[in-house]
Amino acid sequence: MAMTDPLGDMLTRIRNGQQAKKDSVLSPASKLRANVLEVLQREGYIRGYSEDATGKHKALRIELKYFEGEPAIKHLARVSKPGRRIYSGSKELPNVRNGLGITIVSTPRGVLSDAEARTQNVGGEVLAEVF
Repeated sequence: MAMTDPLGDMLTRIRNGQQAKKDSVLSPASKLRANVLEVLQREGYIRGYSEDATGKHKALRIELKYFEGEPAIKHLARVSKPGRRIYSGSKELPNVRNGLGITIVSTPRGVLSDAEARTQNVGGEVLAEVF
């Protein structure tokens, strides 16, 4: 069966893995997913990720991060969905929890956090919000 929202699937795997207190989770590999994981790693929400080629298809092993037994990610939600895409200019990018969280944005300059997109003065598709 074809997956309609691969990025949403990866975010759900991360949420489920943290709820189950897993050290790491596997997700099928793609460039978009790797770019989103790069932003999450830069911002300190995950410990890291690596490409895992043990099976037939390439996968990404995502190392989850915890702080004093609690997950580093309290909220992880998909904003722009396949049925309704959400776009935002650099001046109108949403502020998550008054700057305590981040918005992940797909821009012409790559996948960036909202702060990076504001400094580079680019907008794009709002992929997810994290805090």
